[in-house]
Amino acid sequence: MLKVPELKAKKVKKEPITMLTAYDYFTAKLVQQCRIDTILIGDSLGNVFKGELNTLNVSVDEVIYHTKAVKKGADDTFLIADLPYMSYHLSKEQAKYNSSRFVIEAGAHAVKLEGGSDSRVKAIEAIVDCEIPVVAHLGLTPQSINRLGGFRVQGKHQEQAELLLEQAKSIESAGAFMLILEAVPEKLGQKITSMLDIPVVGIGAGRYTDGQVLVINDILGLSESKAKFSKVFEDVSIPTLKAITDYRDQVSNGNFPQSKNVYYPVDDTEK
Repeated sequence: MLKVPELKAKKVKKEPITMLTAYDYFTAKLVQQCRIDTILIGDSLGNVFKGELNTLNVSVDEVIYHTKAVKKGADDTFLIADLPYMSYHLSKEQAKYNSSRFVIEAGAHAVKLEGGSDSRVKAIEAIVDCEIPVVAHLGLTPQSINRLGGFRVQGKHQEQAELLLEQAKSIESAGAFMLILEAVPEKLGQKITSMLDIPVVGIGAGRYTDGQVLVINDILGLSESKAKFSKVFEDVSIPTLKAITDYRDQVSNGNFPQSKNVYYPVDDTEK
């Protein structure tokens, strides 16, 4: 399993970091078998697992539940648990307490939080002071969806870009060991990546970040995402639909179950 020093070293060696989300035991097991560097148990579970329009009603307990399941399937992969909306906003004490729950109860190796304001910087400092690694998240931050007015590219205008550059420096100074940068112009993604000593993992931040992260459901064609930055690598919904339809038809026409699918007493055989 890669740890914080090895992940940071990949930036120096110019070895791209691979990251995927996962929310359950079996998917996490597959992701680990494919030797993905890190797994993010994201609050995106609100969208792709619960069917919500956004991530705002995901709770700490829900993320802990999913992190525990992922931990069982990927016990040799670096796990990052997402701090959901309003789980770190009220105070440094709240941020420390909830972060520690992810580590102690769920076995996460790091936590992620969104934003780069002064209060977020203080939250990062407080969590790091508890010896918990922190991943920051800038650009399009889904927990700010109402303020941003939707899922929109950030940093397109000079003022926005300058703010993101300033916030990126602040979160690095606060002790974050990695930054996820979402939905920003490629040139800005490249500039932030070259400016920071910590790794920058992009999701819609262009080709020049230190790594990439995508949602597992998106790459498998099992979501409704139409984001330009995403890609369906294999649409498994097609064979899945066929399997479900075949099951329905075989039950309906009496072809399932067959003799090989049923049990018999020890002293009995099928007549």
